[in-house]
Amino acid sequence: MRRISAFRAHEILDSRDNPTVRDSGFPASAGTLPKSLERGKLCLNKPTIQRTPLAATAVAIVGMGMSSLLPTSNVALIVEDLCKTYNTTIAVRPLSFSLAVGSTTGLLGGNGAGKTTTIGMIMGLIEPTSGSIRVFGHDMAHDRHRVLGRMNFESPYVDMPHRLTVRQNLRVFAQLYGVTDSEGKIARLAEDLALVEFLDRPSGSLSAGQKTRVALAKALINDPELLLLDEPTASLDPDTADWVRAYLETHRRDRNCTILLASHNMAEVERLCDRVIMLKQGSLVDDASPAELLARYGRSNLEDVFLDVARGRVNAKNRVDS
Repeated sequence: MRRISAFRAHEILDSRDNPTVRDSGFPASAGTLPKSLERGKLCLNKPTIQRTPLAATAVAIVGMGMSSLLPTSNVALIVEDLCKTYNTTIAVRPLSFSLAVGSTTGLLGGNGAGKTTTIGMIMGLIEPTSGSIRVFGHDMAHDRHRVLGRMNFESPYVDMPHRLTVRQNLRVFAQLYGVTDSEGKIARLAEDLALVEFLDRPSGSLSAGQKTRVALAKALINDPELLLLDEPTASLDPDTADWVRAYLETHRRDRNCTILLASHNMAEVERLCDRVIMLKQGSLVDDASPAELLARYGRSNLEDVFLDVARGRVNAKNRVDS
């Protein structure tokens, strides 16, 4: 997987005055609606929408290209017909979904399924080929500077400058996000995530597990309302990984934070997520709660569901072939 400098990431993500943010170079069609406003001849009127649970309504509305009908105060993220191609290679096929505020959604798929590319497009690191992304009601193609300070992401595949100490790196990101009392915030995160003993060591000298914990501290430095996580417990021992999951659960509950989690750890997804989006070769192949997926595929755990999808062991009714 290609590694990028965290400084480069935040050169793109950073400030309200950054011309890269203002002049994103997205195609003019990025904010247009799909050609068809109909999917499966489903029709929703206002009373129907009011009677339907938000998550199910949002999925239906986004699928029909009618995201303007969603109550934006309850929706953190809307992705419509998002697509990314590299020359002749399709990394992500037209993808549509939405995330309710305060939810945790798993983004599952094998290597090359499009998970990291999707997160990169949502964060603004990768320019979509087509489609649109709205975060807290703002179009990321034209208005992302208004919401970047309310977002953050974590990935073990993004390096911080090796020569800077952990404390210095966290200071830089605190300044980029305009964090008040940055020293106090760093001290609290260092205590919470057990960084104290290596806070003043060069980041390049840390173990893989230590780097993962520092990356999570960076992701939480601005108390984000939308948190994008790419394998957040990679390289962690079972005890530390369990502790991090508990910390994320507490953070979501206390901050009403919306989380999109890409992970290959199925037990982690079952524990943290109230919804799972499954990708295969860049396409969305299923979208349901963990319990619904287990029932639909006739399995007792998500790992078996994942293997069924990855290996094509499902029939037209999304049931496991006998």
